[in-house]
Amino acid sequence: MTSDWTKSEWRAKPRVQMPEYPDAAALAAVEAQLSKYPPLVFAGEVRALKRKLGAAARGEAFLLQGGDCAESFAEFDADSIRDTFKVLLQMAVVLTFGARVPVVKVGRMAGQFAKPRSAPMEAVGGQELPSYRGDIINGFDFTPAARVPDPARMLQAYTQAAASLNLLRAFSTGGFADVHRVHSWTLGFTEGEKAERYRELSNRISDALDFMAAAGITGQTSHEIRTVDFYTSHEALLLEYEEALCRIDSTSGLPVAGSGHMLWIGDRTRQPDGAHVSFARGVQNPVGLKCGPSMEVSDLKRLLERLNPGNEAGRLTLIARFGAGKVGDHLPRLIRAVQEEGADVLWVCDPMHGNTIKSASGYKTRPFDSVLREVREFFAIHNAEGTIPGGVHFEMTGKDVTECTGGVRAITDEDLSDRYHTACDPRLNASQSLELAFLVAEELSGRRAQMAAAV
Repeated sequence: MTSDWTKSEWRAKPRVQMPEYPDAAALAAVEAQLSKYPPLVFAGEVRALKRKLGAAARGEAFLLQGGDCAESFAEFDADSIRDTFKVLLQMAVVLTFGARVPVVKVGRMAGQFAKPRSAPMEAVGGQELPSYRGDIINGFDFTPAARVPDPARMLQAYTQAAASLNLLRAFSTGGFADVHRVHSWTLGFTEGEKAERYRELSNRISDALDFMAAAGITGQTSHEIRTVDFYTSHEALLLEYEEALCRIDSTSGLPVAGSGHMLWIGDRTRQPDGAHVSFARGVQNPVGLKCGPSMEVSDLKRLLERLNPGNEAGRLTLIARFGAGKVGDHLPRLIRAVQEEGADVLWVCDPMHGNTIKSASGYKTRPFDSVLREVREFFAIHNAEGTIPGGVHFEMTGKDVTECTGGVRAITDEDLSDRYHTACDPRLNASQSLELAFLVAEELSGRRAQMAAAV
């Protein structure tokens, strides 16, 4: 984005949350190989997403971003991709109806392989080993060999990401995403007795679709009904991988991160003078910035200037992650800092990362009620500040896992061991994700009615 930037400048900056590879020659060979591979995404797609995120910042669209905590090599299969995509589509239909604006669909998919960790080492049974940092870096098995960072894993990550994107593009344009089909899946969720409160909204969506069909607007007559635009995103944590896939856009002459449509910088790696900010500032992709309780106003202002000096619409998304009951302590001061700078940003709520607890049964979990409470606090504060709550960001899966407690199926601490499959953080399952979409849709509908009354 700036003329003084090079894609390798991050190497001279302080780096955190990144592995030290023991074999420098092997690392260099993998980077050289990756640099010859085709990009996974294309500059035109990146520009289109940026325009849509700019619309969301103005309240003319709404961002739904969701997917795996950390994608796994072992659990990679077509059904898993399909199921997560399917739930995201269902959530998007419900949110579209509630917000009455287009929903921008962005998956934490086809690249979310690396994870920051709270400690560099972990201990099990008296043995201490390096922490698992995601399949792109090292192995999940608690053995000395598995925990050694292996650069060859980047090649496997690239292959899996390419295959995932291929299938996602087929699903997006091949009829699987037809809105009538998607809503028919949702009807099954609202048939349960405990989901009765969502039935009215579901029936209103059905009526709208029936009217459209009667007017001749169907998947056979309208391309927009039958297809969707779907984008991918991940945390740009492993910068050797990101640099190797960086390309120059032949249209604009600007650098593009070819690893995914949207990248984000985590709460642990957002140092204004650090390596991750240094890399992200130079690519033209939309960039997300996680904002936790430790975010200082002075740092945020520096980051606004560093990451979006031209104040380009859709370029910067601020992803708030504070924890239920703490949003009011932090979000207002950050909103006012953005206003003082006149910065054009998209505000998004991540209600997952601030609500992780250790259950009585010993599992790391996230209570559904806490997740919902943070979403509601996020909306309430934006309403009070007169600013726009432009999206939500969830760790979720299409699988029937038992990792987060609560929801209409009332998962308890004792249930967590049934299907606790995550390699890192607990995810909402399909039912919890869809229920949350209905509840967010209620917030959006209420906000829309409030704004109409004010006019």
